[in-house]
Amino acid sequence: MADTSALVLRPATSADVKQLAALLARAFYDDPPLVWLLPNPTTRLSHITRMFETVTGVESLGYGGVDVACGGEEIAGGAVWLPPGHRQPGFREKVQAAPSHFWTLAATRGRAAAYGRALEGARPKEPHWYLKAIGVDPAWQGRGVAGLLLRSRLQACDAGGQPAYLEVSQPDGAALYERFGFQRTGDLNMPAGAPAVTAMWRTPAT
Repeated sequence: MADTSALVLRPATSADVKQLAALLARAFYDDPPLVWLLPNPTTRLSHITRMFETVTGVESLGYGGVDVACGGEEIAGGAVWLPPGHRQPGFREKVQAAPSHFWTLAATRGRAAAYGRALEGARPKEPHWYLKAIGVDPAWQGRGVAGLLLRSRLQACDAGGQPAYLEVSQPDGAALYERFGFQRTGDLNMPAGAPAVTAMWRTPAT
């Protein structure tokens, strides 16, 4: 049985991107919004893997908010954050990411654009840490890896007096984040037919 006491939390590096992207793709394979955006089960995993390679390696890694929990060379889980002051990737990152996103979501570009506008329109204006994705390898799920990742970043948020924000799309997902001080702020105004998404906000602990 996997032992979480042996895990080491550290910032991700470029060498981690492919392994982390594959892990996140497995973790998010059945995520309702991604099933809605990528309904073909035979190609979904490869598309999500490519998407996370771009989200992690191109759009997020350079901002210092990608964390991994590792057991030796194996990545058990990872979290992708954008720090305050970086609501979106910069212009250069957007240009680099565009071809990959175009290819990945070519069949559902309209849905993807509407979905992205809904997420961005709901983001609070106050500077915050934004959790873009957190995932645990299926072999490690249920053993507290997500909690280790969340606790590490949120302790830094508390030390810096910085709030945090995320969206949750799994029906029972909000309960996990509530245990870490997040509060539901309401459901997003999603495009027609899209799964429900709930916004959550965390005020830094004092």
